[in-house]
Amino acid sequence: MAGKRIMLDVLKGETVSPPPLWMMRQAGRYLPEYRETRRRAGSFLDLCYDPDLAVEVTLQPIERFGFDASILFSDILVVPNALGRDVRFEEGRGPILKPITASEIAALNGDMFHVNLEPVYETVRRLRAKLPGETTLIGFCGAPWTVATYMIAGHGTPDQGPARLFAYREPRAFAKLLKILADHSAAHLIRQIEAGADVVQIFDSWSGVLDEPSFEAFCVEPVAAIVRQVKAVHPDVPVIGFPKGAGERYRDYRRKTGITGLGLDWTVPLSMAKELQREGAVQGNLDPLRLVAGGTALADGVGSILRTLGGGPLIFNLGHGITPETPVAHVEAMVKMVRSHR
Repeated sequence: MAGKRIMLDVLKGETVSPPPLWMMRQAGRYLPEYRETRRRAGSFLDLCYDPDLAVEVTLQPIERFGFDASILFSDILVVPNALGRDVRFEEGRGPILKPITASEIAALNGDMFHVNLEPVYETVRRLRAKLPGETTLIGFCGAPWTVATYMIAGHGTPDQGPARLFAYREPRAFAKLLKILADHSAAHLIRQIEAGADVVQIFDSWSGVLDEPSFEAFCVEPVAAIVRQVKAVHPDVPVIGFPKGAGERYRDYRRKTGITGLGLDWTVPLSMAKELQREGAVQGNLDPLRLVAGGTALADGVGSILRTLGGGPLIFNLGHGITPETPVAHVEAMVKMVRSHR
């Protein structure tokens, strides 16, 4: 029998004290057990596509810290990979893809999309069977804009200039790419829900580099399209949106996209976060480097968030992913601080 998944209560707008807690990238290189599993896997994508190992690393932070939510171990770039684009990860460089051209966008092939991603859905099914009943299972995808930036440049860049320039020079091809990614990402999330995910999250890690009209066209509209498609099939499943770096545009993002919960990066002022919380659950937003530093910096950051946002619907999280150099002891300290909040 499933236990009470308090994160789902918060996403319905309820206040829970202490708030549910999880971390973006919680299964990752800061854990020695992850590094050992990663070594056995071979390549990073091999780890993503091996259900045995993907389940193993997904469960590692749950077993160690007892987080209230578990996020599927995968990557946002499995979507272009499943569409036939070559993706690889190089140590020290991150993801490497063959840059896509305007003419190649129309040739993206989704015929084998779900077949290619079946190992991911199998991982979700196994996780739901193995996780504690009270642990919320989160599925995810990358937002079309963020995924497109990697497909166009072939790698990460400081300001995603190649994708911005491509969008301005090739507006029709770029709009086609965003639509393809939105439709397939929605299908990917729906399959994750059918496999057992309780919640899905859309990561838009590069939304902060865009001007106002581009933000509306490249971030808001494609995410709204994903949410519409997911809600048409699973109207009761919450969707969390995380438009990192959106700044003032956070204010309208939930209303315009239709997301349920709003993930906040660490630069969002807590006074603004409090305003956003009046419209529904917020998630975040501890600076990951406070977790690296520990001590007073960590205690002050955690305390400020809990004092300001703990009286409303809050999912405690970092304002971005945990960094590899984070001491495990600091994570243990953070968990203790949050769990002692009343």
